[in-house]
Amino acid sequence: MTFVQPVVLLGIGEMGGVFARALLRSGSPVFPVRRHDDLGTAAAAVPSPSLVLVTVGEDDLDPVLSNMPAPWRSRVGLIQNELLPRSWEPHGISDPTVGAVWFEKKAGRPVTVIIPSPFAGPAAGMLASALVSIGIAAFEVDRGDLLSHLIAKNCYILTANIAGLRVGGNVGALWNQHRRLADAIVEDVLVIQEALVGAAVDRERAIAGMAEAFAGDPDHGTTGRSAPRRLQRALDQAAAAGLDVPALRAIGQEQGLVV
Repeated sequence: MTFVQPVVLLGIGEMGGVFARALLRSGSPVFPVRRHDDLGTAAAAVPSPSLVLVTVGEDDLDPVLSNMPAPWRSRVGLIQNELLPRSWEPHGISDPTVGAVWFEKKAGRPVTVIIPSPFAGPAAGMLASALVSIGIAAFEVDRGDLLSHLIAKNCYILTANIAGLRVGGNVGALWNQHRRLADAIVEDVLVIQEALVGAAVDRERAIAGMAEAFAGDPDHGTTGRSAPRRLQRALDQAAAAGLDVPALRAIGQEQGLVV
């Protein structure tokens, strides 16, 4: 019997639970670490994991990566929303495994798969295979293709959440009944994404990926608890880069986020 190094699961909420079940089903042992556990102590217990999969929310990602123990930095996996290279590169993490996760898990509800989830990086195959083993569609992509997938996911989550603050409802209704609003918001989102990556992006591909996800689960709700924070973060990013984002600013005014 070959011993398999465990996967450290950093964060054991709803999404962490999905990955734990998938990894265990596929034969990978899991070492759980809670968000506020001492990471140095955990790294001493498991100094050479096959992967350190960070499943905390995006608001907690930066402090977690700032405190990531040195032995784990070459083994990081990320699955948060709003990911871009700037999420990990300032922390000295150069080659993480990254997924654009297109499924959702809410407490007391089964997993909802919107479209298949792409993964890139050293452990991409392992994670994709693990998810497939529990019936969640996933696949591996080349590192060079990752950014396009991340931007499409960012367009989806930001456009749906921010538009939902005005019109509510689901993403199918947003795309089919409030198309002008969706188009205006995604245009602002793409302006911000280009500023954050420091280069032009394939806008048509990003919008096509977003539209595919809207069609994949048209009944998916537009908003959630994170929507106001996402809008505030986007407005702050635009302000820092000196960008004009009229659609976001108008909704920010309606929400009392912009004076």
